[in-house]
Amino acid sequence: MNVIEIKNFSFGIGGKDILRDISFAVGQGDYTSIIGPNGAGKSTLLKCLVRIFAGGKGSIFIKERNLKDYGQKDLARLISYVPQSGEETPPFTVKEFVLMGRYPYLSPFSQASREDEMAVQGALVITAMEGFMERRMSTLSGGERQKVFIAAALAQGAQIILLDEPTTFLDPRHQHDILRIIKKINTERAVTVLSVTHDINHAALYSRRVLALKEGRISFDGSPKDIMNNEKLKEIYEKTFTFIEHPKSGIPIIIPEVE
Repeated sequence: MNVIEIKNFSFGIGGKDILRDISFAVGQGDYTSIIGPNGAGKSTLLKCLVRIFAGGKGSIFIKERNLKDYGQKDLARLISYVPQSGEETPPFTVKEFVLMGRYPYLSPFSQASREDEMAVQGALVITAMEGFMERRMSTLSGGERQKVFIAAALAQGAQIILLDEPTTFLDPRHQHDILRIIKKINTERAVTVLSVTHDINHAALYSRRVLALKEGRISFDGSPKDIMNNEKLKEIYEKTFTFIEHPKSGIPIIIPEVE
């Protein structure tokens, strides 16, 4: 079953086309990474899926229902969104922030139910942040904050999670932690993952499918192994790469170039 289906979708801002005639579908439980050069429309695509950006031409369907027909809370019960990390730190404790992820199920003056508390606890456990519940967000490292943002998206209880460059600005250990958590969410909870990344190696090693955008159009849609070659990547990035076979996965990965 396809949980996301986009048909001939185009979107622009201020008279400038950003997405051009995009069509693709994402199946239940898929893990798809979206790559492409700066300005290709990757982040814009995610924002259109959660209606941060409204409008556009063509159609977007979520679980076979037109995106336009969803109320915001109904949509939030199906899709959660983790934006790019920013400089601002929410003025809350970890538990308070993750509990905000339960907003699709709460009325403005209602108390958190046992179900809400259990959802928060489960999200903190899977992200290994249960020991930080009473810590203020401002006291956390960038990697720890990113785990909390993912925990809040999990507490939302959505079947689809959208992540916009989830490992940007993180050190190698926290990058590994975040990617491991996302993979665990996908495999153990059957949550559908759609993740934007600039790291081609991460896309190849962790996801089942790679979608590449260039100048607002789909340039590639297929398996990680099929994109890791210069025939495909040069077309997308207009440069060549040097590859080596990963010793565990057998998938070609890009190695740094030395002048």
